[in-house]
Amino acid sequence: MKHADLAHEMIHVGRALLERGLTRGTSGNLSARTPTGMLITPSAVPWNELQADGLIELSLQPDEAGEPVVIGDDAARNLRPSSEWRLHASVLWARIDVGAVVHAHPPFATALSCLRRRIPAFHYMVAAAGGHDIPCAPYATFGTAELAGAVAETLADRRACLMANHGMIALGSTPTDALALATEVEALAEQYCTALQVGEPVVLPADEMARVSRAFADYRPNR
Repeated sequence: MKHADLAHEMIHVGRALLERGLTRGTSGNLSARTPTGMLITPSAVPWNELQADGLIELSLQPDEAGEPVVIGDDAARNLRPSSEWRLHASVLWARIDVGAVVHAHPPFATALSCLRRRIPAFHYMVAAAGGHDIPCAPYATFGTAELAGAVAETLADRRACLMANHGMIALGSTPTDALALATEVEALAEQYCTALQVGEPVVLPADEMARVSRAFADYRPNR
């Protein structure tokens, strides 16, 4: 995908996060892989004001001082990348199969993260995140290498996870794919929270989730 097309897709996805109630104000961030690194949203810019030329391209590896390495003309614009650039870079570096990362603080997923509670296989759609549950990564201060490492490790065999006392993160081949999974995770979080108000949900057994995962692997949407 051309750089300009990718940037415009990211702007569309960023505004969709806002419209779907997955984020508010300047909360959350979004990145997409480029041939030389990643394109990432800037710090402290409201989603409804963000423009394609406000995105920043970074290397996936920091400099010797642990600071972000800005690529190309972006270095002259003196823009600040998202405070979670380490998080995005670590995930994209570790997962060469991933093309985009969405990080947000939607209400139900964040509520569960504050309980440090994973989302178990109470519904078969949990398999959309790549396994038998949606785990919760350990807590670390936002923007730190410790948080980036903890989340990257949690996502080693998953496409989404919660982040303790923080929010959630979802991966995809494109920003649009990552948005779709983030939307699904928040829907599951809402359903799980609702079910917990009545009782403890019945969790599907591992063999059933394995069957669901195989079915998902064979599923191809019509285009």
